[in-house]
Amino acid sequence: MEAKGWLGADLVFDIDADHIPTPCDKQHDMWACKNCDTVGRGAKPDKCPKCDGQKFTEIGWLCETCLETAKEETVKLIEMLESDFGFSVQEMKTAFSGHRGYHVHIESPAIRGMDSMARREIVDYTAGIGLEPAVHEFEKGYGPSLEDRGWSGRIAKGTYEFLLTATQEQLENAGLRRKVSSQIIEQRNKIEESWKGRGPWKTLKGVGPDIWKKILRQSIQKQSVKVDTVVTTDVHRLIRLANTLHGETGLKKVEFPAKEIERFDPLKSALAFTQGTVRVDVSEVPQFRLGDDTYGPFRNQSEELPTAAAMFLLCKGVATIKEESASVQ
Repeated sequence: MEAKGWLGADLVFDIDADHIPTPCDKQHDMWACKNCDTVGRGAKPDKCPKCDGQKFTEIGWLCETCLETAKEETVKLIEMLESDFGFSVQEMKTAFSGHRGYHVHIESPAIRGMDSMARREIVDYTAGIGLEPAVHEFEKGYGPSLEDRGWSGRIAKGTYEFLLTATQEQLENAGLRRKVSSQIIEQRNKIEESWKGRGPWKTLKGVGPDIWKKILRQSIQKQSVKVDTVVTTDVHRLIRLANTLHGETGLKKVEFPAKEIERFDPLKSALAFTQGTVRVDVSEVPQFRLGDDTYGPFRNQSEELPTAAAMFLLCKGVATIKEESASVQ
C-alpha cells in the first residue's frame, strides 16, 4: 500500500438537469414529508406546511424538457472545449449518464497531471466566472462583435438573443426599469439591424453604462455552461462506467461520439430491458416516454407495463411490483 500513488485523472464534466433551472421542475418534481406524508410539487420547502417537519423524500423526475436542456448545455461545453481550449472531438468521450444529464471526458495525456486548482480554472472559464463586462469598453460606446472569438463573441451572442427575445418581465427581472424595457422592445428592429455592423452599443437610446452592465451580465449567464464543479475539480472522483445501470432509472450510461449529440435520443438508446412485461402498482406519476411509447399519467392504479417502463418506475420509488408479475427477461 505504501508504494501506491496518484498517477493522474481524466478531465471530467458532469452536466445534470438538477443544476439547471427548468420550467418543468414545478410540474413533475415531487417531495413528501417523512413525518406526516404530506406531498407537494417542485423544490422541497424548508419546513413541511402541515407539521413543520424538516425531513423529506425527494423525487427528481426526468422529462424530455430536462434532457433537452442538459443536452443544450453539453453542446455549449463541447463547442467551448474545442474552440477555446483546442481539444479535438476525438479526445472527448461523451455519454448520457443514465439519469438527467451527460458526462464529457477529456482523455488527453496533457491534462491528466493537472491538480484541482488548475481544473477549477477551467470550470470557472466555462461558467464565465470573473468576467468583467467593462473590459469590453462598452462604457465608451464599444462592445464585442458577433464575429469575435472566445467570450467576447459569446457575450455578443448572448446580448443579441436577450435583447431580441426577452419579454418585458424578463427584462425587468434582469434589473432594467419598465421604461427602459419598453424602449428596448420598441427598438428591436433597430437593434437587429445594428448587428450587421458593430452592434447596438452606441445606437440604443435610453441605455447607459449601468444598464449595459446588467444586460451583459445576463448574456454571460445565458452563455455560461452549468456543470457540477465538484466532479471536475475532484481528481479522485469515481465516474460511472459505460453500459452500467443507473440506480434511479434502470437506464444505461451510453457513450456516443461528441459530434452525434444533436441526434442522440437517450430515451431510446439507454434502454437496458427490452423484453417482457411486469405488473406494478403505481402511486402517482406524470406522463413519460421510453423508446417510441408514452405511458401515463398514472395515479394509484395497477398496470401491466413493458419491463423498461416498470423498472423505471420501481427505481424512482413510485411503484411496487406485483408478486404474480409475468417473467422478466
